Amino acid sequence: MRKFRISFSGYNKDDVNEFVSEVIREYESILQKLRNSTKEMELLNRELEKYKTLEKSMNDTLLVAQEISANAHKAAVAEGKLIVEDAKNNASKIVNNSLIKAQNIEREAEELKRKVISYKRRFIALVESQMDDVNKFDERL
Repeated sequence: MRKFRISFSGYNKDDVNEFVSEVIREYESILQKLRNSTKEMELLNRELEKYKTLEKSMNDTLLVAQEISANAHKAAVAEGKLIVEDAKNNASKIVNNSLIKAQNIEREAEELKRKVISYKRRFIALVESQMDDVNKFDERL
């Protein structure tokens, strides 16, 4: 605490005036610091609001991305099932077509076998007929 000198009519006016000036300067300094702090606080609050908005936006984006990812996964699984089902159907068609072709080939082979047997019998008959003619030719001589 500051002490004032005593003068003839009370406290020394110069000391009091100097003290009041000092208090005013100190008060103005504190007031300016308060104003600066208030401005800084307002600025920081605005920045905080920006970051809160950004955070909300990022959270919303993350939720949308998670939803898109889940939907993409579901779609991929469904498409995979369709591909497998289509592959099974195609495999069944291929097997059925192969069986039909195999049956056709077997029928053709049987037909060729019958033709060969028939040709062989006719050839044998022709050879026997020719042998009979050769034998008859010998008898005429």
